[in-house]
Amino acid sequence: MRVAPPIALTPEQQEALEQCARARSLSVRLVERARIVLLAAAGKQDKDVAAALGITAQKVARWRKRFLAWGMEGLEKDAPRPGRTPSVSAAKVKRMIQKTTQEKPAHRTHWSTRSMAAAVGLSEATVRRIWHKNGLKPHLVETFKVSTDPHFAEKLEAVIGLYLNPPEHAPVVNAS
Repeated sequence: MRVAPPIALTPEQQEALEQCARARSLSVRLVERARIVLLAAAGKQDKDVAAALGITAQKVARWRKRFLAWGMEGLEKDAPRPGRTPSVSAAKVKRMIQKTTQEKPAHRTHWSTRSMAAAVGLSEATVRRIWHKNGLKPHLVETFKVSTDPHFAEKLEAVIGLYLNPPEHAPVVNAS
């Protein structure tokens, strides 16, 4: 028969766990975890704690080990989970982003979700999600227009010079 490792609580930990176990505003999960640790610290084995709380012995063993390893912080957060593997490969996403930012579709000004979906072989919703995640908005054109005036540079310097060094006692008028 395997014996679970004992838990020795400091007075501060005991008080914090008792407050968690009595709390009505905390999550049910945290309250249950606090009760598990309190019963385990009282010297009960995993199967006895599980019977008292109506849960599995594996769950009791998990939270006992987590508390022994990380203390109170171990009870507050669940362990990270790997999640679902992406259905669209990173290479395909990278290719789509490159295509969105570097190329234009034939006979059009910009990519739409439907035209990009047809070009890369994904669904329209997937293209929309990828664009949103990466902050891409191909329908919004942000460009800087350069003047074709041959004297543009001199005029620009004159205007900027007035802003940086305005004449004394001259009123400044905002024409916007």
